[in-house]
Amino acid sequence: MDNKGLFKIRLIILSFLQFFVWGAWLLSFGKYMSSTLHFDGRQIGAIFMTLGIASIFMPGIMGVIADRWTGPNKLYAVSHLLGAVLLYFMAQAKTFCSLCLATFFYSMLYMPTISLNYSISYCLLKKEGFKDVVKEFPPIRVWGTIGFIAAVWITDLMGWGTKNYQFYFSAISSIILGLYTFTLPNCPIEKGHQRTLSEALGIDALKLLKDKKMATFLIFAMLLGAALQITNLWGEAFIRDFSKIPKYAHALVVRYNGILMSLSQISETLFILTIPFFLKRYGIKTVMLMSMFAWFFRFGFFAIGSPVGWGLVALILSMIVYGMAFDFFNISGSLFVETETDPKIRASAQGLFLIMTNGLGAMIGAYGSGYIIDMFTKNGVRDWHAIWTVFALYALTIAILFMISFKYKHDRQAIEAKLESGLH
Repeated sequence: MDNKGLFKIRLIILSFLQFFVWGAWLLSFGKYMSSTLHFDGRQIGAIFMTLGIASIFMPGIMGVIADRWTGPNKLYAVSHLLGAVLLYFMAQAKTFCSLCLATFFYSMLYMPTISLNYSISYCLLKKEGFKDVVKEFPPIRVWGTIGFIAAVWITDLMGWGTKNYQFYFSAISSIILGLYTFTLPNCPIEKGHQRTLSEALGIDALKLLKDKKMATFLIFAMLLGAALQITNLWGEAFIRDFSKIPKYAHALVVRYNGILMSLSQISETLFILTIPFFLKRYGIKTVMLMSMFAWFFRFGFFAIGSPVGWGLVALILSMIVYGMAFDFFNISGSLFVETETDPKIRASAQGLFLIMTNGLGAMIGAYGSGYIIDMFTKNGVRDWHAIWTVFALYALTIAILFMISFKYKHDRQAIEAKLESGLH
């Protein structure tokens, strides 16, 4: 293997560990709070809201700090080392207030590291002489998803999903990642144009809301962002609740519910390969509608799912359609923003898109779903069929309203040009 191949392995390790740290606890966090700490739905939703709140402003602030003063490497490494300390506090927290604060401060450090990870990878690929960065990065990034899956499996197989060990495990991984980052070549502070805080936070792009088509798109981006948070929050808790029913208590998918949920991430890695074909052939609006209807089936299959027989088939199908639900909207949405905005505010527009989906949308999904959970919980027993049916109807309503209200004409040549330029 040549030096460039060895260098790509170093970036693969960086991407792998970035999402390994997150996968160690994210999917099992709701289950832990429900089963071990006995928080109610709105408390769990409020704690998950902290991820959305942090996503609104911290990536922009950290991006400006990296651009102007520290460079991405140091900020990235220190964020993960300090994050390990906060993961320790998350493990120790037993009350709603203490865990909410610890999670919020951890999210403020972790959420910006996702974009910093990309910045470091792009910078070092260019520094090492890779000419086509867009071509080289996706095979590196896919190892992040593999890292996420690996961490989920380890947490599940070790039985840590309902224990605070998952946070210690994540903290150790975060320390390893922080120290590993110091071994990589440094990315210098960029000279020339540096983003302002308003650019980084997407404020410059707010003028896009004057355009009816873009405003409609961003509103639906926010509403669909809520759907993603629902399954992150409640997926494992839902499957684990089957253990309370004697005939399902010893089923493998109930015992290893995290592994079952990780099939969603495996599906994600496969569906992302199909996006260029569907975008070229059917256009952005159709692809986004496919995503919305996939969310309907995701929740609908959960509503009729169970650990055995055809119910198990429904659960597996729910994991499969997740790849389309997640990938098709995020990639096509980013492409729509790219093709429809002025180059002068394009970076701000992408930031605004992320704020609407990962920020405001995540907050709505977290707290709103907690409210629905409590509405269908009586004497500590959750009516999961009714809960997932409500969520499925929510996704279906979004799809129908989007189909009616969003006007967009497919330009196949423009889409192909953008895909060839590397946006896929």
